[in-house]
Amino acid sequence: MIETGGYHVVLGAAGGAGCALTNELARQGLSVRAVRRRASGPWPNRVEVVPVDLMRSENVRKACRGAAVVYYAANVPYLRWLDVLPAMTDNLIAGAFAADAVLVVVDNLYMYGPPIGPMTEATPRWASGPKGPLRVRLEERFLAAHASTRVGVAIGCGSDFYGPHANSAANQLVIKHARRRKTASWLGSLDAPHTLTYLPDFARGLITLGRNARAWGEVWHIPSGPPVTGRTFIAEVYKELGQPFRIKRIGRGMMTIAGLFNRQIREAREVLYQFEQPFVMDALKVKQTFGGTVTPLREGIRETLAALRAVP
Repeated sequence: MIETGGYHVVLGAAGGAGCALTNELARQGLSVRAVRRRASGPWPNRVEVVPVDLMRSENVRKACRGAAVVYYAANVPYLRWLDVLPAMTDNLIAGAFAADAVLVVVDNLYMYGPPIGPMTEATPRWASGPKGPLRVRLEERFLAAHASTRVGVAIGCGSDFYGPHANSAANQLVIKHARRRKTASWLGSLDAPHTLTYLPDFARGLITLGRNARAWGEVWHIPSGPPVTGRTFIAEVYKELGQPFRIKRIGRGMMTIAGLFNRQIREAREVLYQFEQPFVMDALKVKQTFGGTVTPLREGIRETLAALRAVP
């Protein structure tokens, strides 16, 4: 493991992955700079909070000064992906390069398209668009930056997040509704196995990538728990809350109708396949290279609910 003196800069610290990274880095006693559009909100000790617009290249460079590792955890709504993410990517590469820092990229699994089996890092990138091909182009840009020796880059991929601060279907349609004693919803099939990534596990995996040169220049699937069905996940959430579970399925037809009135839902239909068939992420490569443990589902749900209860 490489000793990385200097700041660990989290770009997009207000989001689910960014918040989990900030908390874990602080817990490990590292110097953290949390970068977000606004500086409001409670933050752990040892965290310097810097408000920055990531679309302004010079501001990104300033935010990255003194960094040992830069974590790219920022995201924008689907509607803005094509307009924003390519320019933001260029700014982040330039900022990490100017600081001579390692760049760790938070990524998803959209580049693979509909799977025909468990997805590994070697799975062909055959997604249709526009979101999947955009993720392919961004991945290629990051790896090209590494290959040109401009900056050390590692890409860490996760599946659908759950956990404190996650802005995901699992949190918004299940955990949030269950806490309010409402009926939980699940997209696609209730019985298709689906990999869920617990955010604190994901954060620990990303930090491992940033501190190990063996990881740089490659794509890595961050270890997650065994795939579960939507029905199982929902049952576990309600069981932890001590409530009888209530569930409804949101299928393609319902999303099509809702999409007539909500463009964000219309955009989400492109990746609904992830919930309509088995969607399983294989993380054997990371486990064999770096080891690590994964939080059991029931424990992750318990920790998530406890963290949410602690928020006023």
